[in-house]
Amino acid sequence: MTSFTDFAAGDPSPNRPYAEVIGDPIAHSKSPLIHRFWLDALGIDGDYRATRVAADDLAAFFAARADDSHWRGCNITVPHKVEALGHVADPGGVRASIGAINTVFRQDGALAGTNTDAAGFWSPIGDLDLTGQPVTVIGAGGAARAILWALARVGVGKVTVLNRNPLKAAALLSSFGLKGQALPLTPQVPPAALLVNATSLGMTGQPPLDIDLSAMPDDGIVYDIVYAPLETPLLAAARARGLDTVDGLEMLIAQAAVAFAILFGTEPPRERDDELRALLAG
Repeated sequence: MTSFTDFAAGDPSPNRPYAEVIGDPIAHSKSPLIHRFWLDALGIDGDYRATRVAADDLAAFFAARADDSHWRGCNITVPHKVEALGHVADPGGVRASIGAINTVFRQDGALAGTNTDAAGFWSPIGDLDLTGQPVTVIGAGGAARAILWALARVGVGKVTVLNRNPLKAAALLSSFGLKGQALPLTPQVPPAALLVNATSLGMTGQPPLDIDLSAMPDDGIVYDIVYAPLETPLLAAARARGLDTVDGLEMLIAQAAVAFAILFGTEPPRERDDELRALLAG
């Protein structure tokens, strides 16, 4: 028997269009707050929910939603970004490029997948010149795939991927044509112009991320995609060292904006980002 746990049901009206975010765990997700804020701001009669879907229920979930004419689609978070590719069409060739999706939508009567994480990741650092610069990425999951794909497009220098499974990390470097090294996840990190935590380590309810930032140069940037808590121990340590930081809300809002346009057919009001950040931080 399958069951999907809805943590943010909103208006259960069967005649109301809706979208959702799926994952396991999912109760921490801020995506419903973001999308509902934009829906209300634009006066759109719709809803956005958070639904826990276990790995074994992923196929049943998509089958059930495919028959729901009011379902606009969903965003996808840990741990389904790679596995979801096997349940939807891939019109943009994401399987061969990034290798993970985070958004599913309706196209020509079928469910299709795409990835907005790469654009979301790059949005807050788009003015940086990382050409030839060393970068360190922690993790080798779905989010790391999007991040590495984006980094490969801007000609970064040596990339070090730290992961519990270095072989998996090495395979990712090779698949994106990046030069660098794959190392076990240890506290010591190499010097880099940019360090990105692309794991859930440090998130509320997850194990901590034990990282020593002493080798980072004074002009290095630390970017943590975790947003719950907003001030992660990694970011706190970086700020204590005087390093520039990028928090998880930056990527979350940016990737959500691209997904919102896909799911609801209109651009969100990004001029209200400060108001939205205050809501999310509260």
